[in-house]
Amino acid sequence: MRATLEGGTLTGRAERPLLFLDVDGTLLPLGGARIPSSPQGWVDWQDTSNPQLAKIDTDHVPRLLALPCELIWATAWMEYANEVLSPLIGLPRFPVAELPDPPQEYGPGVLNWKTRALVRAAAGRPFVWVDDEITDLDHAWVSAHHGGHALLHRVDSTTGLTGADFGVVDDWLLERSRDRRRG
Repeated sequence: MRATLEGGTLTGRAERPLLFLDVDGTLLPLGGARIPSSPQGWVDWQDTSNPQLAKIDTDHVPRLLALPCELIWATAWMEYANEVLSPLIGLPRFPVAELPDPPQEYGPGVLNWKTRALVRAAAGRPFVWVDDEITDLDHAWVSAHHGGHALLHRVDSTTGLTGADFGVVDDWLLERSRDRRRG
């Protein structure tokens, strides 16, 4: 059974942790590129003709698919992640986290716009959140409001996901697997 989002909460294979995956700066390294700030800029950015999309490392695809978790898009791309990125790099469709509209701008001392929605979607299940905009404030908020295990892993936006990032996620998921077997 594939996991689905119902009412903002993920249902499905409850025994497996969730992995909330960002796109810009995470799967798609920015390497100096600027995220668009206008609505038309976003339309162009999320089009298959965006030359930045060639920066996505397709070697990540088998690694992502091999992770013992349920993958969920957690990105401003929303369903465009399935419509544009998945076919482009060879990923299947994944559930998409219900997120609020991204703010026009935010900075230090402000909770990430995704944090509350991802904790709500996880509904107590263990989860990994891989993103380039996670801060200490997000860690503190998740610790205070999420009843299960959580790994918030910040990725360097200039390089995106690396082998070292996968190592951190792999280790954490392995430990959750051991927890499930113990009990």
